[in-house]
Amino acid sequence: MAVGREDVEILKPRIDKREYRRIVLRNSLQVLLISDLDTDKCAASMNVGVGSFCDPDGLEGLAHFLEHMLFYASEKYPLEDSYSKYITEHGGSTNAFTASEMTNYYFDVNTDCFEEALDRFAQFFIKPLMSADATMREIKAVDSENQKNLLSDAWRMNQLQKHLSLESHPYHKFSTGNWDTLDVRPKAKGVDTRQELLKFYEDKYSANLMHLVVYSKESLDKIQCLVEDKFQEIRNSDRSRFQFPGQPCTSEHLEILVRAVPIKQGHKLRIVWPITPSILHYKEGPCRYLGHLIGHEGEGSLFYVLKKSGWATGLSAGEGEWTSEFSFFNVVIDLTDAGQDNMQDIVGLLFKYIQLLQQSGVCKWIFDELSAVCETGFHYQDKISPIDYVVNISSNMQIYPPKDWLVGSLLPSDFNPAIIQKILNELSPENVRIFWESKKFEGLTNKVEPWYGTAYSIEKVSSSKIQAWMSSAPNENLHLPAPNVFIPKDLSIKNAQEEVKFPVLLRKSSYSKLWYKPDTVFSTPKAYVKIDFNCPHAGNSPETEVLGDLFARLLLDYLNEYAYYAQVAGLLYGISHTDSGFEVTLVGYNHKLRILLETIIDKIVKFEVKPDRFSVIKEMEIKDYQNFKFQQPYQQAMYYCSLILKDQTRPWVERLDVLPRLNVEDLTNFAPMMLSQAFLECYIAGNIEREEAESMVQHVEDVFFKGPNPICRPLFPSQFLTNRVVKLERGMNYCYSKEGLNPSDENSALVHYIQVHQDDFILNVKLQLFALVAKQPAFHQLRSVEQLGYITVLMQRNDSGICGVQFIIQSTVKGPAHIDSRVEAFLKMFENKLYEMTNDEFKSNVNALIDMKLEKHKNLREESRFYWREITDGTLKFDRREAEVAALKKLTQQELIEFFNENVKVGATRKKTLSVQVHGNQHLAEYHSQKSEAVQPNTIQINDIFSFRRSQPLYGSFRGGIGHVKL
Repeated sequence: MAVGREDVEILKPRIDKREYRRIVLRNSLQVLLISDLDTDKCAASMNVGVGSFCDPDGLEGLAHFLEHMLFYASEKYPLEDSYSKYITEHGGSTNAFTASEMTNYYFDVNTDCFEEALDRFAQFFIKPLMSADATMREIKAVDSENQKNLLSDAWRMNQLQKHLSLESHPYHKFSTGNWDTLDVRPKAKGVDTRQELLKFYEDKYSANLMHLVVYSKESLDKIQCLVEDKFQEIRNSDRSRFQFPGQPCTSEHLEILVRAVPIKQGHKLRIVWPITPSILHYKEGPCRYLGHLIGHEGEGSLFYVLKKSGWATGLSAGEGEWTSEFSFFNVVIDLTDAGQDNMQDIVGLLFKYIQLLQQSGVCKWIFDELSAVCETGFHYQDKISPIDYVVNISSNMQIYPPKDWLVGSLLPSDFNPAIIQKILNELSPENVRIFWESKKFEGLTNKVEPWYGTAYSIEKVSSSKIQAWMSSAPNENLHLPAPNVFIPKDLSIKNAQEEVKFPVLLRKSSYSKLWYKPDTVFSTPKAYVKIDFNCPHAGNSPETEVLGDLFARLLLDYLNEYAYYAQVAGLLYGISHTDSGFEVTLVGYNHKLRILLETIIDKIVKFEVKPDRFSVIKEMEIKDYQNFKFQQPYQQAMYYCSLILKDQTRPWVERLDVLPRLNVEDLTNFAPMMLSQAFLECYIAGNIEREEAESMVQHVEDVFFKGPNPICRPLFPSQFLTNRVVKLERGMNYCYSKEGLNPSDENSALVHYIQVHQDDFILNVKLQLFALVAKQPAFHQLRSVEQLGYITVLMQRNDSGICGVQFIIQSTVKGPAHIDSRVEAFLKMFENKLYEMTNDEFKSNVNALIDMKLEKHKNLREESRFYWREITDGTLKFDRREAEVAALKKLTQQELIEFFNENVKVGATRKKTLSVQVHGNQHLAEYHSQKSEAVQPNTIQINDIFSFRRSQPLYGSFRGGIGHVKL
């Protein structure tokens, strides 16, 4: 491989103004340099061609464990966790992941401190320190990460598929590792895990197996000098690329039907075929073509037929896990209860559709249409954050030739029917593996997967049996999709008549309000439309809340076969239930957007309840509520926190209680009542002219409010929705304790929330600066040193403009009350750090926060979400970032210390703390003993959330009507 700069042409999107250069360092490290003069963040990603497939036998998870260990310290920067501390304090983030054949390390950071961050990052691969002390602690972190996954159906089913494969193939392995594989078993064999770790790093990590992407604001020449200086010391042992030839599935692993018991309610079919990896034919895109057709949802598709029969609620198809040696094509179908009873017919229909594809032959027009959609998608792709961009590319670099590093397999352009036909022929009954998941199999299985404890049974299913299922399957009219009318033809950019920096209130009536923001930044042929239907009759009881949700889900259900084409063409839409009604969102190419919007509005106006679809959607909703108890304990704690703080919110158990009793008639009566009064809050942004935006809203108003028999009446002033939040009392600690909802879950969780103030620029920046400065020390102390749990987060919280900060910790090792005491101990320790902070450190943190605030939105969707949040909260501070930067520039260190002492410090007289504790099955003794303990002074034990909420004062609402009057 030639060393130095290589002028290879790299295919990039038409609208991409960034510059790219490929270089190869003298140690054979391949690098892609990216210069982006507009970026607010710099980023880097190192992809190492070593993954979990390289784990030695008996040390499962070693590659993943090494990924954890490299973050600790290096010879050049020996202070533990100083890398992560440096990144966080300079406005950045860092992480890594281990896949089967690669491990990827990445970070981003503010532009002015990229050089030092890059130097610290490079030391991972030059001279890391893997101390014995850190080794033992980080094995616990890997184990805690695994504990988090044990009750996740996605992890469990993935491992079951691996388990039922060839034992000698690395695909079969358990890849993440746990206490058993990294400590107990090695010790029993006299193996020193740390020595094996060092040996693994020494033997496997070599510069010639690495690919680096560096994304910076500087010129390509400057970035090249920087990279050559920092990374050429990485050792090159000229390691040949790790190869894992052979197939993971032999004949004994094919033609099988596996029944498995999931954790959650619901039934799923995963039909899997080993196939030729499509990476070998990525320009021909065989799996993209077949996935497009088998996964289609339009009229005549497999999903359309299954849905019409009431058997399925979701279907996806495409290539799953793959390497250059093997691959799997997956069809995943979410079944209804009726679908569960008709599994054989469903599999029969799937094979009938595959037979239809074989008989129809490979269609050039379908390939051309797909190719055109992909090409438009690539050339007009939204800019994403530099950190995500570099990870995508560095992963591609291991797989594709340099010219395709940016595009990967996104552009199928070579029509080759023979190759598509070859893969299609591999989707045969002789080659299939069927995984069928349902709670109904409980007690009917005879095997257990060893790593996650999934109960399953297995039987052979011959191709003749599948032929019989095909013969007995209903004779439905399956056919290929129609041409896609939503593919945009007009991609021109409209001239914004004015340089509008912030959204403007374009029109206001008693029916609606329209906020408008033309695109003056992104220059893409895309638009964003949001219409919030504020309906006072929609959320005044558990029944109306559930009916509102059923209404939104049924609307989506009715639209699906028509609007699916829009989705394929890059015009996305959503209809979601809100506290006060429902929201319609459209985002994507603006050319055909209005057609879709008018169709959605028409469907709302003509809404009728189809009994067969009602029963399916109701069944889905019941399962969703029943599955709430299988959420991670930290998610349960966050839910209780919201329930305590937010006025007018109702618990999921009430909704689950009323749901089974609701019927078609209830929804038939509810829909017109909900729509009988409404106020529409609208936001339209992007490549749309103001007249066009006004005309869209006028159309919606005309449909709902005008005409001889209007559907809607405007709201009375007293009916506008308000967002009210409980105002905790100063100097008080509130505590809410609960048993975890899933008795099998060993994890406990704590949310330690400190409420501070109602939206105010000066107080906002003090809180944000505290959170920035405390984030990494909290993670280091509570996660790395004390090993309380893998999930350890300190973050800000904002409930409709009420600001605070929260610690979120999930743990198997300690109960929530103990963790709560450790959070307080951390805050006492942190107090000293705050006093010891030098003036330079303070300024550095302020500058980091300023840089973070001034970071530009990357795309229209990101910008629109920011402004929409201001609208829904009612704060309407569109210039928030500029105003907060101005406040930050005046902030002194003494003011930050005073803020901490008044609002955050343990024992502060103004401090308001809410501790929400969820006890897993390991810590129930602590929970029961807590009940009998005397309550500490200044502490209120919350026993009944709703009695508590009714007794508390509320903050005024920013939101509340046409004039947004503060109540």
